[in-house]
Amino acid sequence: MKSARRIGPLARLSGCLASIMLWLCGAVVGLVPGPATAGEILLVEIDGSINPASADYLIGAIHQAEQTGAVAVLIELDTPGGLVSSTQDIIQAMLNSSVPTIVYVSPRGATATSAGTFITLAANVAAMMPGTSIGAAHPVSLFGGSPAPAKDGSEDPEVRAAQDVVGQKMENYLAAYVESIAKERGRNVEWALEAVRSSQAVTSEKALELGVIDLVASSRAELLEAIEGREIEVGDAKQKLALAGSVVVPVEQTLVQAIFDFLTDPNLAFILFAIGALGLYMEFQHPGLIVPGAVGVVALVLLGFSMQILPFSWVGAMLVLVGVALLIAEIFVVSFGLLFAAGLACFLIGGTMVFDRPEASDLTVSFWQVLVPIAAAFSTVGAVVAVLLGRSMLSRQSAGVDEMIGLVGRVEVPIGSGSGRRGKIFVHGEYWNAEAEEAIAAGESVAIESVEGLTVRVRRVDRAS
Repeated sequence: MKSARRIGPLARLSGCLASIMLWLCGAVVGLVPGPATAGEILLVEIDGSINPASADYLIGAIHQAEQTGAVAVLIELDTPGGLVSSTQDIIQAMLNSSVPTIVYVSPRGATATSAGTFITLAANVAAMMPGTSIGAAHPVSLFGGSPAPAKDGSEDPEVRAAQDVVGQKMENYLAAYVESIAKERGRNVEWALEAVRSSQAVTSEKALELGVIDLVASSRAELLEAIEGREIEVGDAKQKLALAGSVVVPVEQTLVQAIFDFLTDPNLAFILFAIGALGLYMEFQHPGLIVPGAVGVVALVLLGFSMQILPFSWVGAMLVLVGVALLIAEIFVVSFGLLFAAGLACFLIGGTMVFDRPEASDLTVSFWQVLVPIAAAFSTVGAVVAVLLGRSMLSRQSAGVDEMIGLVGRVEVPIGSGSGRRGKIFVHGEYWNAEAEEAIAAGESVAIESVEGLTVRVRRVDRAS
């Protein structure tokens, strides 16, 4: 599992200086929001994966609320999941916050899946909008998840024993983790464990019935009105929510947070890889074009940033690279499609494994929306190159000595019969020494049969000069 805490003193100093410069620049151009004032509710909107950028955004809002005396932090959540490490950082900040945190799963159709389940359970007040869902918090194992249970609900002990050990450890750890969160906030512990171990998911109404959340509200205004005066526990002290008359102030992401949040999409990372590979291939095939090479280099640089944020599997990455290499090899090696088929298989299998790690939770590459189109694009480029190479190999040679065979020229100096009795012919704008099996007079037309050094062997043709 990647950790952002293992950094040296020099890295810490550089990070502090960079943060100060970023804040000063952002304050000038409005990239960093101004401080909140007392009586304000800071609004954090998370619509996407839980990653280091979104974690920094949410944690920064909590710290801002603590420093400025805001009455609460409202987190409007819609997430398919994300990194375990980033989720832990968010929950640690929420559990230790001196300002009440309110999680509201919205809008309609939104989900608090996987990491979102942990964050919702960790809030002082957990609410959902009708038409939303929560759950399915089982971690994704290193090789594609846990084996499915039998139809009768039982589980084969032998299959369970053969399950990936890393996946088992992650499942047990997250089960204990979610249990501690649910106990801390007084929520349904049994359901929380089922959400992790069996990927249980429920609607907002069912979640309220099971005691997973505190209420269902159709709008933000209805939510704030419903929890006014509610007694919650913040730290070790009881506190009543006093939200009446408070102004909801959105907290905007900084430019850097927005960029890194954009780069933490595994689908985008894979697309950047495809663009980089195709760009460099085109530049190597046609040196001097510049644009494809420049685009490819930029895409690979952005991919490098993305891979520094996202935990990835070297096995999957190597399979992808081997797949691309085999697809390229098919263009130059006659394998009757075997290399192409093997490369396509490696590419697709590796693509599904690149980000399929326990600490990456639900951060996976879409098979049908990303992998298949990219594989089709690579295949199309390869097919076009193969067709062009085939045409060039089948076409008549238009350069070099062999290109002269079959050309018709005119005899300028008579040619005697037999070897050693050379004359001269004019062909292709040049004068060549010529030999023939028969005597050929000047002015007659001859066709070249072979080229031997600087001498050509010719035969008479019945055609006027």
